[in-house]
Order: sequence, then structure tokens, then C-alpha cells
Amino acid sequence: MFSHNKRLQYSVRVSECNPALANLMLEQFGGPQGELAAAMRYFTQALAEEDPGRKDMLLDIATEELSHLEVIGSIVAMLNKGAKGELAEGVAAEAELFRSLQGAGNDSHVTQLLYGGGPALTNSGGQLWTAGYIDSIGEPTCDLRSNIAAEARAKIVYERLINVTTDPGVRDALGFLMTREVSHQKSFEKALYAIEPNFPPGKLPPMEPFDKVYVDTSQGPGNMRGPWNSDEHFEYVDGKDARAVDGGDGQASVELSTPQAQAVEAMARRTASDPERDRPTGADIGGEKKR
Repeated sequence: MFSHNKRLQYSVRVSECNPALANLMLEQFGGPQGELAAAMRYFTQALAEEDPGRKDMLLDIATEELSHLEVIGSIVAMLNKGAKGELAEGVAAEAELFRSLQGAGNDSHVTQLLYGGGPALTNSGGQLWTAGYIDSIGEPTCDLRSNIAAEARAKIVYERLINVTTDPGVRDALGFLMTREVSHQKSFEKALYAIEPNFPPGKLPPMEPFDKVYVDTSQGPGNMRGPWNSDEHFEYVDGKDARAVDGGDGQASVELSTPQAQAVEAMARRTASDPERDRPTGADIGGEKKR
């Protein structure tokens, strides 16, 4: 059961109306790295979680992400508030009003017209929020790694948003939200390390010795050796020596019944190419006309 506390988790103080900035802030409201995506990711993971400690942690963080959605949505609403009233009441000349909504040249005027300045479930480019942002797979060692990466990406987006505003109140609130991403990342990492073993993910072991092979398939300038492909950790294979690593012929084969084999052979004969046939194409004819 949820209950709503009418106080925000962090106070929102906006210095002035700025629809263009509000539109950028939508990235963390309805974008792939945003707060709604995070809340839904952790909430759905929690419902299927069997471990009581991880279940409690996921529900705690999912609920907090909803509070962060409220904070970022309030920032959007406050940044749009003055323009919302002007647009609704038509207090300015049309051209002047359009220029004020367009701001820094992004789609803030579209957001104002479609959503009336409210926080819309879109990203900053107008893409509608989708459950396709949720990449949970139901295996804790996979999902926790994904959660760690999601929190890291969200932190980077918050850093970028902080860098595009001089509004001290907005920067302060965004700094808080950014910091909570770090805290959640640490919780998820601790939870991952509490599972032993946690790598490789899942139950089935990898096939030896292929789990210790590094194939250098990108040839040319920039080739480097490091711990990610060192002889200490991997059998290093030069991509120029490409071969079937299982020792087979590297071909695809299938066992067919006699009727199936006969049908495939008949189809191959019917659709065979004749290398001697060279008929003019439309492109050939068109080229001759131009000449």
C-alpha cells in the first residue's frame, strides 16, 4: 500500500521561468534514464524477487524513485509556470509569445502546446515514454548489473543538465538527485557482491576453453594489449587467423529426410543463376539514354 506525503523529498526553488530548460529536464522525467523508468524497473523486479533482503531494497529504491519523479516533475512545472499562464491567457503578441516558448531552439513550444506546460511523459526530444526502456530479465546477477549501469547513466544525464543551467535552485535540486543515483548504485553493487558466486550470471557454466579466448577481430592502427586481452587472463587469437574454434569445418549443416532433401534440390535447380546470362538492366538502359 502506498501513501503520499505532500512534502517533496527535496525542496524545489526555481529563480525564473525557462520553458527551454524545462524541456531538457523532461529527459529525467519520461526519458530512458529517467525516474519513471527507474521506478518501474525496480518495482517490477521486486515483485518477482525471492530473496527478502533484495526485495525490500528494490521496493525502497523504487518508491524513492517515484519521489524523485515528483521532484523533477515539479522542476519542469515551475520552469513552465509563467509561460503556461501567458499561453493560456494570450497576454503577449503572437510572435513574442512564440519566441519566448521556443527559447534555445528546442521543442519547448511543442511541449507547451501539446501538454500545456505540464511535465509530460516524454524525453526532451518528444519521444513518448515506453516500457521498452525496462530491460529486466529476472536473474538477480544480471538485473543488479543492469541497475548499476542504469544509475550510472542517470548520474551522467544529471551532470549534463546541471551544466546547462545557472539557476542556483535548479542546480541544487539536480545535485541532490544526482547524488542519490550514486547511493543507489552502491546499494545495488553491495547486493550483487552479497551473492556468491555472482559471475558468470545464471546457473550453467561456460564452455571451456572458449571462456578464456580473446579474438582480435578489429585489425589496424590502435591495437592495444591490456588486462582485457592479456596473455595472463586470455588466450589471445589474431583475427587474421580466423577459423572455426571448435575444430570443425566452419560450415552449417542439417540432417534432412529424403523427401525434404529432394525438395531442396529441386528448388535449388529451379532458382539457380546462369553466370553466362547478361541481359540489360533498367539502370543500363537509363545510362545509355543520358549519354
